[in-house]
Amino acid sequence: MSRVRHPEVDVPRQHGPGGVERSSLRSAAAALTSLLALAAIGLVAGPAVGASRDAGPCALPRTGAHHSLGLDTWNDTYPRPDRGLDAVMVFLSFPDSDPVVSPEMLAADYFPSTTRFFQRASYGKFVLRAHPQRRWTRMPHPSTRYGIRRDWDAERRSDYLRDAIRAADGRTDFSAYDIVYLVADPDAPGVDSDATKVVNFDRPLRADGTDIKRVVTLFEEHPPDRNVLAHETGHVFDLADLYHRPVDGKGDWDTFVGDWDVMGSQFGLAPDLFGWHKWKLGWLDREQVVCVQGGADLTLEPMAEVPVSGASLGTRLAVVRTGEDSALAIEARSATGNDRSTCTEGVLVYRVRNATPSGGGPVEVLDTHPESDACWDRSVYPPLADAPLREGERYSVPGERVRIEVADRTRSGAWTVRITTGV
Repeated sequence: MSRVRHPEVDVPRQHGPGGVERSSLRSAAAALTSLLALAAIGLVAGPAVGASRDAGPCALPRTGAHHSLGLDTWNDTYPRPDRGLDAVMVFLSFPDSDPVVSPEMLAADYFPSTTRFFQRASYGKFVLRAHPQRRWTRMPHPSTRYGIRRDWDAERRSDYLRDAIRAADGRTDFSAYDIVYLVADPDAPGVDSDATKVVNFDRPLRADGTDIKRVVTLFEEHPPDRNVLAHETGHVFDLADLYHRPVDGKGDWDTFVGDWDVMGSQFGLAPDLFGWHKWKLGWLDREQVVCVQGGADLTLEPMAEVPVSGASLGTRLAVVRTGEDSALAIEARSATGNDRSTCTEGVLVYRVRNATPSGGGPVEVLDTHPESDACWDRSVYPPLADAPLREGERYSVPGERVRIEVADRTRSGAWTVRITTGV
């Protein structure tokens, strides 16, 4: 399977030495009994002293980094997916190629699957409404003229985008849509599937009295990469690339987060968005996020589990602030919802840095089992496939005075966790 990565375009791994520990049988039994009792009490009485439902102290501030993961404020140049948004799909053909597949077939490659991905990830708080056009829009020049490729010449790319918007404007009211997808005929001779990306404009294009600030350009083969449109749409919502692009193009792309977020890989086995992302996007709030100051005993619901209608989301994310520009995030990942294909389950720990730009490693999943790996036949990065902590395990975060202990799972599938700081 190819490992295509689609970077965004605009104007301008390190694993710690720590590892998991398992208590001796007697001490483990005592710890589990104590922790389970505390967790059971917490279900009724709320979090322990030191766990604040006011997550403000743990919310990293937004910085000037591209797609900063700071979340104290929202960047208003991006649409926030806390309501329904409308997306138009414009299908572009070229004089040097007669399309083999229809717009309807190409639209079905992406929808309703992408809408369902975001419905599950947002717990029903966000709906992406797709409006695919039914006819091809003919571009004025052959596909080979535009020089379409990953590291695209800026002038040729600008020509392509300008021609596409002009060609589509006659039958498309761009003022009616929040998102624009430009889908090229995948069989045209000049189309390179590796060129798929989001393009942000220094100066917005103007059409139908509205500013078009960015577009998603799709050059995917038919059928396309799994979850590729969910990844690209994430950029439209100000989410960063979480993969590492090797300088020579020959190294491993997935050393930062492995399978654990669609912004790291569209091929990931557990592609649901990190809880930090959901907090940033407005899908988790202070009722589901616990800021740990001192210590806390928590019951973490699986991040990807969608509750039945009317049910509470419960606690989904625990955060420990570790500095002015960094925090630790702790969440449970189980084989449900968007994560149903995961090959391991447990409590995932990752570091967030708000001043690190897209593609530079703003999120780093901590490998609690650095001496082992998993799922060589399916994982995008087996060394991180078994990163989560399992029942009865504890982990001391390298470089931080933070320890995470996992007791057990409740009958409903939630994870009971103790987080201790200052140790």
